[in-house]
Amino acid sequence: MKRIYVDHAATTPVFPEAIEAMSDLMRSHYGNPSSMHAMGTEAKRSLENARKQVASLINAEPSQVFFTSGGTEADNLAILGTARAAGKGHIITTAVEHHAVLDSCLYLQKNGFDLTILPVDADGLITAEQVKEALRPDTILVTVMHANNEVGSVNPVAEIGEVLKDHPAHFHVDAVQSVGKIPVDVKAINCDMLTVSSHKINGPKGVGALYRRSGFEIEPLVYGGGQEHKFRSGTENLPGIVGFGLAAERTAELFERRTAEWKRMRDHFISRVQNEIPAIRINGSMTSRLPHNINISFAYIEGEALLLYLDMAGICCSSGSACTAGEEGASHVLTAMKVDKDYINSAIRITLGMYNTMDDIDYIVDTLKEKVKMLRMASPFAPSDLYK
Repeated sequence: MKRIYVDHAATTPVFPEAIEAMSDLMRSHYGNPSSMHAMGTEAKRSLENARKQVASLINAEPSQVFFTSGGTEADNLAILGTARAAGKGHIITTAVEHHAVLDSCLYLQKNGFDLTILPVDADGLITAEQVKEALRPDTILVTVMHANNEVGSVNPVAEIGEVLKDHPAHFHVDAVQSVGKIPVDVKAINCDMLTVSSHKINGPKGVGALYRRSGFEIEPLVYGGGQEHKFRSGTENLPGIVGFGLAAERTAELFERRTAEWKRMRDHFISRVQNEIPAIRINGSMTSRLPHNINISFAYIEGEALLLYLDMAGICCSSGSACTAGEEGASHVLTAMKVDKDYINSAIRITLGMYNTMDDIDYIVDTLKEKVKMLRMASPFAPSDLYK
């Protein structure tokens, strides 16, 4: 049975050339970048080349990019590092952040920092005006995701950056979901810090990066040998970093073609579902949305049951964030968006990526029509005339 993978917001297949480069590095070029001999120097050269590749993807200077173990660590470093450097103060975030951000902020709140969590609108978005109104003289950090990992809505981060231009608070943007899907330019956003993850852009898992604007300091979370300019100690994951760098380079090269293809497939999917399946809801903004994201709810059924039937049909998708899989209760994102109770527990997320085709989209929609109808026919809550 053919497998159709449409869960690219959770993770992505790795570019073949990145796999080859990583394999070659582990076989033949395994020196430590901190060593002074020839193999160490060679490893250092590979490390710095990858730093240039990642920096180029987000229009940063290589000296402003610091490698981490992934997006979660980079988010924690930005938030907790800022708080440790400040010692006290006020933090602003939103109700729909990834838990790497939200839980870090809540941890700080428990430890004496003031926290404002901004509510979102029905599309899962905030405004720059909300941030402006929430700012205080003692605000030390504003942390806002660029694009939501569940519903794909894109926040006006450049407008928020403009609001913060003359305020001393640092501005952190979680761009894990947006990099490679929409333009991400740290200078245009006017952010102080920005998080990137390798495995969301067809690179290996276990590596990410934090962009930090030059000119200010935050406290490290990991102490040791002083790697990454004493910002993140520990011997660098050089194979992962090299794979990350190649993925960043390929992502930039393929950006326009891939995003246009994803948008065509996304819009075709949404059009068919809206016309062919009754009692549905598209979650998230229809105008400010990632090109590869579809989050859709079907009234009168449970999303987990639908996912199981889709999986048996060879379709790999999710009910929301893979990072919170197995948690009980409704999605905190859909809850914050005030999605109606008839739709909140039936949401599935389809995110497109490398290797997906229009034929895949048509197969998924045809399968959805069949499985949703089957589940509704067995549901005591579905109206009897829904399919008449």
